[in-house]
Amino acid sequence: MNTDEIVALGKEGRFNALDIKYTDLLGRLHHITIPREAVNQELFSNGIPFDAGSLPGMKSKHSGDMVLLPDPETAFFDPFWEKPTLSVIATIAEADTRKPFHRDARGILARAEELLRKEGIADESLWGPEYEFFIFKGAKSSIGRDHAVYEVDLGETYLATDEAYHAAGSSDRFSDIRQEIADVLIASGINVKYHHHEVAPCQEEIEVPLLSAIRAADASVWIKHVVHQTAKKHGLVATFMPKPLPRFYGNGMHFHQLLRKGGKNLFYEKGGYADLSRFALSYIAGLLIHGRTLCALTNPSTNSYRRLVPDQEAPTLMFFSLSNRLAAVRIPKYATSPDEKRIELRTPDATSNPYLAIAAQIMAGLDGIRKGLDPTALGLGPHDVPPSDIDPTLLERIPPCPESLEEALNALEADHAFLTEGGVFAEDTIETWIKLKRQEARELRRLPHPWEYGRYFEC
Repeated sequence: MNTDEIVALGKEGRFNALDIKYTDLLGRLHHITIPREAVNQELFSNGIPFDAGSLPGMKSKHSGDMVLLPDPETAFFDPFWEKPTLSVIATIAEADTRKPFHRDARGILARAEELLRKEGIADESLWGPEYEFFIFKGAKSSIGRDHAVYEVDLGETYLATDEAYHAAGSSDRFSDIRQEIADVLIASGINVKYHHHEVAPCQEEIEVPLLSAIRAADASVWIKHVVHQTAKKHGLVATFMPKPLPRFYGNGMHFHQLLRKGGKNLFYEKGGYADLSRFALSYIAGLLIHGRTLCALTNPSTNSYRRLVPDQEAPTLMFFSLSNRLAAVRIPKYATSPDEKRIELRTPDATSNPYLAIAAQIMAGLDGIRKGLDPTALGLGPHDVPPSDIDPTLLERIPPCPESLEEALNALEADHAFLTEGGVFAEDTIETWIKLKRQEARELRRLPHPWEYGRYFEC
């Protein structure tokens, strides 16, 4: 939609309220709701004032005035309200100048895309995140002075891992709910490629076609909202948490991606490894050499590193490969045509702010292109075998994925110049991110773990 259409719909009484959604720096969803009678052109041009000092990592308490600038192109009807409600996603701007706020994640991604165009690298950046999540009958957790517990009610027949993938019939209890989610997404303008049961009990997956960078991040915000609200509607709970179950595979958020210029896929070149262009290989090299740094933004939770462990169909080493799901960068074997050829970064998860995650990947890939890096010359693959079968002398050259959030933050602290190129990420944004995330890591370090009780209680 455009602004005129939204204002006209309001005057016609087609919606009761306009709900303006946005994320804070950490990626948490917030909203403010405007009655239909107050929806006008000025709302879109002047924005909605709000107190950014009340959000983590945004503004100080004594200088928190900011405005939300709704993007009319993101308009969709939100079916989870009792009365017809139109939703839009907003960017955050300075209150006095209306200039983009340098810590607004959506604005950071816009600057990354603009830098690709400005430097003549590409005019399109296309993205297709995979959405893995669990639906549980119930879940509860509690931390007190004398306890720290969590408990999950699966509500689904347990299946062995090799039986759960694409499970059918009664073994796939939530198939109708996934289809309901897909129906909402399609009605809001987001096409769905498919959905299915994943490898763990109660684990689901939805995939959507490739979208432009900002639209893919917008879609991620909306998809998580739809998943949570649909589950809630049925008295269930949904989670994108990377590792909610101790003995089963976790949730990733793999990012399929490619660049185009003049309608041509820059990642395709017939005859090379996996029909990848040298341009694509340099982009991959950028992702891999900065892979540990990227994890601080694409895997920004303490729980993220419970997933990036051996034998969990998740990467543990920064190498690339054709088809290999244990590689950090995988080239899908089924994407063979010039238009389809793409790569997939498999380390990320959905605790990330999607705007920051995509922007950081663009900047890492761009750094590899600028420097003309060759991932093979750097010893980063291709390795089309499990990590355990890689020659030990070759293995020594492959950086491991971080084993903790602290380790990833250390990498970000030491290696982030590529992110600040062209003013995409501000230095103080990175400093603020590190400060907030180190606090999260410190909070967890103070808590005893149930495993420790079993191991040490009777020492």
